[in-house]
Amino acid sequence: MTRKTLIFIPTYNEVENAPKMVERLSASGLGAAFLFLDDNSPDGTGPLLEQLAAANSRLHVIHRSGRLGVGSAHLAGIDWAYEHGYDLVVTMDCDFTHSPEDIARMLTAADAGTHVVVASRYMQPDSLPGWNLMRRLLTNIGHLLTRTFLGMPYDATGAFRVYDLRRVPRAAFRLVRAKGYAFFFESLFILHCNRLTITEVPIRLPARTYGHSKMSFREALRSARQVIALGVASVTNPAQFLVGGREIQVNSTLVDPQGWDRYWELKVDLDAAAYEIIAWAYRTAIIRPRLERYIRKHFPRGSELIHAGCGSGQVDRTLQREMKLTALDICVPALRLYARNNPDSVRLIHGSILDIPLPDESVDGIYNLGVVEHFAPSAVRRILEESRRVLRPGGKAIIFWPHQKATSVAALKAIHWFRQWVMKKQQPLHAPEISLLPSRIHALDALREAGFEPIDYDFGCSDFWVQAVVVGQKPLSKTQSHRQDFVDSHEFISRRSIALR
Repeated sequence: MTRKTLIFIPTYNEVENAPKMVERLSASGLGAAFLFLDDNSPDGTGPLLEQLAAANSRLHVIHRSGRLGVGSAHLAGIDWAYEHGYDLVVTMDCDFTHSPEDIARMLTAADAGTHVVVASRYMQPDSLPGWNLMRRLLTNIGHLLTRTFLGMPYDATGAFRVYDLRRVPRAAFRLVRAKGYAFFFESLFILHCNRLTITEVPIRLPARTYGHSKMSFREALRSARQVIALGVASVTNPAQFLVGGREIQVNSTLVDPQGWDRYWELKVDLDAAAYEIIAWAYRTAIIRPRLERYIRKHFPRGSELIHAGCGSGQVDRTLQREMKLTALDICVPALRLYARNNPDSVRLIHGSILDIPLPDESVDGIYNLGVVEHFAPSAVRRILEESRRVLRPGGKAIIFWPHQKATSVAALKAIHWFRQWVMKKQQPLHAPEISLLPSRIHALDALREAGFEPIDYDFGCSDFWVQAVVVGQKPLSKTQSHRQDFVDSHEFISRRSIALR
């Protein structure tokens, strides 16, 4: 079967290698087109490639303004291949450590039905001839890290690959954030997480005979940190690496002044990994069981509930099978994570909790977890009033409101202090907490001012003073109230009659 194949090669200062590479590829008999992407090489590689393209109809060239990273170059090349309808794309270096003669074997493996073919340096002895000790050591450490932290047995740090674009979803590459060398293991990890088939083909990788390695020791260290950060993220929020989920109707007029998009986007950063571990443990081991307890206490199975400010929705994984959940958030990345974590939820709404896009009296309950403390008091009042508006009479609002003396607040202050004064990181981990709960009286008064009847409050040793839980109920109408009084009275009389028999 005829397939349309592209060979992609990024270049930076490859003026000596590019003509030889074009000559070898043209003589290979592969019938492929060639795409070179040059990052404004100061040695004149870009103009030379244009001269070569003028004499070779199969050769295409992309020019960029500067050195923007080998990872971003691969993303641009793969995106170009999708745009131009190629079936297979081969990615490789221009310095002849990747031999053009190996491409045929890799394409044969791709034709056998695999999604990705990876050229492996670890499948046969003496596969790294002429390498010095330091380069061997760095390469093997990288392989050890990707096996240990990412669970991938493949040669995950090499650029020599074949992607079957007919079977690899384009959306998978849009999940990749790394712009440098970390692209190689991050992209393969995302494909691995999405259960795509990955096949290895053994190759020998000679020492560079043309040019020099462009990967510095600093870049190698940065990549090692990113491997560990990816491993942490795969435990704390694995949904962020998955392709798919329902489409979200984005409201382009919404503005997120608190910057939650940055918080919920994929972080390939070891500095934030410790916080991610703490946040994951906090959500799953402490908040989730407590939330489930309060939801089951106040709502019968099958109730229609809104999780307002839903975030990634890790805490809703069990509740989605018991309740009819609607997820609401102003942050689109958070909603996408929620959709992957909770495929059985009823609706996803891109909206603000200050102006909930639902009709009056349309749900049985609403809850939010660690949301109101990020808003000024007047906005908190607005949030409560909006919650009351969308609730049916008798509906309830459950608010997890961090107390000023909560252990979670103290822990976050310690983490921010450490980042700022020890690690010299000025960027906060999340929006400021400007309305921490000062007291029980304040919470109950806030509910009453918004038209709720306070019915439950808890902040104590049973949950290690983690957060206060505040519950308010929307009053019943007078007719409903009289009817409920009659039902309660009838049930009391019935129980009394039974007891007297």
